[in-house]
Amino acid sequence: MARIVVLGAGFAGLWAALGAARKRDEIGAPAADVEILVVDRNPYHNIRVRNYEVDISDAAIPLADLLDPVGVDHRVAEVREIDPVKQHVSVTTNASSETIGYDRLVLTLGSQLVRPAIPGLMSNGFDVDTYAAAVRLDAHLAGLGRQAVSEGLATAVIVGAGFTGIEVATEMPGKLEKAGLSGTRRVILVDPNPVVGETIGKQARPIVSEALAALGVETRLNVTVTSVDASSVTLSSGEMIPTRTVVWCAGMRASPVAQTLAVERDRLGRLHVDQFMRVAGATNVFAAGDVASCVVDGEHSTVMSCQFARPMGRFAGNNVVANLLGEPMLPLDIDWYVTVLDLGAWGAVYTVGWDRQLSVYGASAKATKQTINRQRIYPPRNGARADLLAAAAPTVQKPPPAARP
Repeated sequence: MARIVVLGAGFAGLWAALGAARKRDEIGAPAADVEILVVDRNPYHNIRVRNYEVDISDAAIPLADLLDPVGVDHRVAEVREIDPVKQHVSVTTNASSETIGYDRLVLTLGSQLVRPAIPGLMSNGFDVDTYAAAVRLDAHLAGLGRQAVSEGLATAVIVGAGFTGIEVATEMPGKLEKAGLSGTRRVILVDPNPVVGETIGKQARPIVSEALAALGVETRLNVTVTSVDASSVTLSSGEMIPTRTVVWCAGMRASPVAQTLAVERDRLGRLHVDQFMRVAGATNVFAAGDVASCVVDGEHSTVMSCQFARPMGRFAGNNVVANLLGEPMLPLDIDWYVTVLDLGAWGAVYTVGWDRQLSVYGASAKATKQTINRQRIYPPRNGARADLLAAAAPTVQKPPPAARP
């Protein structure tokens, strides 16, 4: 039996596994001859981009519901190291450590939040990087809502005014309300840059500022966090903000497992892959999603987002089976790029192109964002084998339509 191992079950990993199952089915290779095994630390697929929302009850889907119908095996384990010479992966579970051999490997372990060595951050900070972390944040807020009103109890400080930080900050008023926090609610967005949304584009930046003001979100710019404790956060300006809730949203980096491969990586730790998702300098290793960097239109490299992770995963899955069985592989080409930034109850903002030209904003953009978050990025959930395989076809979706007022 030949074995294809997919490491990670996020947007890239899930679709790589389904794409591989589809190609295996298309070629007519029996599952008994070509095993596809997914390894992830969790038994579910997290719709990660929804972790900032008020209601995350539908943001985790059991892997069994998605992989069992198409004959893909899955195991819960922590991936530690890849040995490309021996072609095996070292993993650990609660009970033991072991190695898993492979004939072809698809690395899709994604990215993780960068947490600098700021005093008190690890023990007192929160984040929405994972589903478990988002659940922990919500439980924390619910617990605060059961306490007597005190200074800083209903204050949330979000650190990092990039895409994730903005979405967390603009959704936070709804989270505080849901948690039943009374008294004066405050949401404060902190960033070392002189403006909010440094990379969002000049046209969209005023829209973001308008939404923050309308939602009552305060900003502290040109400052950094120097320390965090259980009841406050201190900034480089000397300001001390009473708060029980500090949400860290500053900086992402590729999974450290990528560093176990002795190949070139970019400044974010991502592996360089070609249009077929093969890792440059590594034999029999493919990669997709946030852990990989691919030039998709002859000029621009992918960014860390599900917009790229999903098609990269589909093509990686198709191509790893094709490569294993001597079939032609398909190159990935994406000739469009958009961003749809959620701005909470105020709405959203939709930009088009790598220069992020403003398209629409407000309620109409919010409708598009909700369609993306609640429909477009979900796999079929009816358990039908045919539907799951069809959804994994190596194609690139058209840009989400921009709803007009």
